[in-house]
Amino acid sequence: MNREIIDINDSTILLEEAATNDTLIDSCFFDEPVIAIAFYGAGDVHLKVKYDGQIKEFHHTKGMVLSFYADEKVEFEHHVSAQKPLQCLVITTTIRNLDKLPNDEGQFLEQFLYQLVHPKDHYVEGTVFNMTPEMLLLVEQFFTNTYDGSLKMMFYKSHMTALLSHYFGQLTIQKAGEVNASLLKKINHAQEILLSDLENPPSLTELAHKIGTNTNKLKTEFKAQFGVPVFKYLQHERLKKAYILIKNEQKTIQEAAWAVGYDSLGSFSNAFEKKFGYRPSQV
Repeated sequence: MNREIIDINDSTILLEEAATNDTLIDSCFFDEPVIAIAFYGAGDVHLKVKYDGQIKEFHHTKGMVLSFYADEKVEFEHHVSAQKPLQCLVITTTIRNLDKLPNDEGQFLEQFLYQLVHPKDHYVEGTVFNMTPEMLLLVEQFFTNTYDGSLKMMFYKSHMTALLSHYFGQLTIQKAGEVNASLLKKINHAQEILLSDLENPPSLTELAHKIGTNTNKLKTEFKAQFGVPVFKYLQHERLKKAYILIKNEQKTIQEAAWAVGYDSLGSFSNAFEKKFGYRPSQV
């Protein structure tokens, strides 16, 4: 087992590396509550996180990056074997040091890992994902560098900053994806609301309120998703339904018009002809 601890500013880097032909269990505790980001390199060690009678397991850690808050009651147990060596780099800090961190790292932790900065348990897990090739290369270089003294410290400082930059960059991408997915879900819900009541659809303001957004965002994102403005889409769907009612269900023109929310037969006939190229009486 090789373990190296490096203090840099108000952060600490922990480098752990172990390999065995048999089996080895390495237990790790922190002396005080920490916020940490663990980067697992070339090894594929089995990890158990134990706290308050609970166990969280990670069976395949190669390339994984795990963020967490942990106090003194949390045990990190690495099960090392011939097939699962350990290579782990952990960057830690404390909540009291967040304001002292350079490069706005404390601000990024507050923004992207809020649950870790405001923990509600002995162990709180943040985002878990697989590292990018750039991050994997940086982690590997921590274990393969041959520098000594102040040059080695310079290397650690620069590479820690680069690694955290890539890490928070990935969190930015993920957060944007989550926002886009959430917004897409809302826009699709807006479509469902319109289709469920073509005769008496909500106003734009009401529709925005129903899906939990504002009218500007609704108009912009709806058009981006469906290619037409909200009420242009509504008009198309109304006329499509009216066509089906007249052709397949033998409804009169007036019945079809009323069924999709038109009070004026003239307005209905004009809109119908504009969309289909012929009057409803010709269906």
